[in-house]
Amino acid sequence: MSAQPLIDASQTRRTIYKLGKNSPVPDSKIEELVNAAINTVPSSFNTQSTRLVVLLHEQHEKLWDLAIDTFSQLVNTGAVPGETWKSQSLPKLQGFKNGVGTVLFYEDPAHIGPFSEKFALYKDHFQPWAEHSNAMHQYYIWTGLSALGFGANLQHYNPVIDAPVAKQWGIPSDWQLISQLVFGSPEGGAGEKAQKPVEERVKIFGKQ
Repeated sequence: MSAQPLIDASQTRRTIYKLGKNSPVPDSKIEELVNAAINTVPSSFNTQSTRLVVLLHEQHEKLWDLAIDTFSQLVNTGAVPGETWKSQSLPKLQGFKNGVGTVLFYEDPAHIGPFSEKFALYKDHFQPWAEHSNAMHQYYIWTGLSALGFGANLQHYNPVIDAPVAKQWGIPSDWQLISQLVFGSPEGGAGEKAQKPVEERVKIFGKQ
């Protein structure tokens, strides 16, 4: 038995912003990965509250067009500075649109509340526990997409895009959007990343 395949896969998972539409695998492989995540990633008390919405190709493009339209309205009202929008935000959103797909990560509170009531001693912990599980889904899928040959980056345009996205794809209004994982063919490399010493961040006791 070896953990090396997992270590190797995790080392390839980096933030890639420059994406293209040249998918290295059929869409069925993406579906297989997402289904595996939802069936194998653990959740506290087995709440299974994470929800995944996968948008591919033209549906993916529609998402980022919708985001551009939503932010354009904010620019028109003065809520977002026009110069910042033109020089930074708009090019970034257009770059996301150039990818193959986006995975939307949600939490369904209907599957959290009953546990908070049933286990009152832990009632204040179920929401953060659910977010921990959601984060594990994000890491699982991000690492898996990298192993399939995709580049990806994780975004958080919630809550600005929540309502229009829910309306467009018929998503229950009480689902809480947590993050958006954008992926596509890697058309550029990851930036340099400085790592703090492992010895400062890991302590092991009882090693033989």
